[in-house]
Amino acid sequence: MTQKYGKVYLVGSGPGDPELLTLKARRLLDTVDVVVYDQLPGEAIISSIPENTEKIDAGKHAGDHKLTQEDINALIVYKAKEGKNVLRLKGGDPYMFGRGGEEAQELIEEGIEFEVVPGITSAVAVPAYAGIPVTHRDHASMVTFITGHEDPTKEESALDWEVLAKFEGTIVIFMGVKMLGRNMDELMKYGKDLQTPVALIERGTRPDQRVTVGTIGNIAELAKKRGVKAPAITVVGSVVALHDILGEQLPGSF
Repeated sequence: MTQKYGKVYLVGSGPGDPELLTLKARRLLDTVDVVVYDQLPGEAIISSIPENTEKIDAGKHAGDHKLTQEDINALIVYKAKEGKNVLRLKGGDPYMFGRGGEEAQELIEEGIEFEVVPGITSAVAVPAYAGIPVTHRDHASMVTFITGHEDPTKEESALDWEVLAKFEGTIVIFMGVKMLGRNMDELMKYGKDLQTPVALIERGTRPDQRVTVGTIGNIAELAKKRGVKAPAITVVGSVVALHDILGEQLPGSF
């Protein structure tokens, strides 16, 4: 008799506002057997998981991972092989710096059926909630998304800071709080104007969202003074100037 495995859902929870969950993500959260979650979805979404669902905290706090990625891969495989339907809940979109692709590869190798449920990426939604469109006809016709905290085991950076410094569109940086000063230094090193506007948006789309606005030359100092903490999105480019117009009613702005 062929053993029946459960199915795994790699689900993006969006940027944190529970109302930005997709309908499909909400339905699956209410019906699966097991939810393996990060902290990025936020307490409002995590606490909405039904009481009778098995909930496993995979950690993934900034700088403090309860489980390694290899542990998480093994866990979702193990639970699926128990015959349970498993939902891997990830902040934003699972394939946008969420390592969802690595988990999908592991599931394929283990012969486990899976489905990806995209989520609203924080790269666009968080700036929007701060009054910053990442593209605008008068400011930027291009946008690029980068990670501000690469895998420390890499021998060299995969980011070409010289190219990024010359990029005329908007740069959105994920997970960049810890390395903010170094990243801004890299842009300045290759000639990016020190007066280029920068916004740091903490806990985007949530009730305690906070926005700090400065320039490439001073944002690291401002972030230190304000005690900026992850999770936060960094936006670099002239679109940040629109925050003063479109985000003027936002609480927590600076």
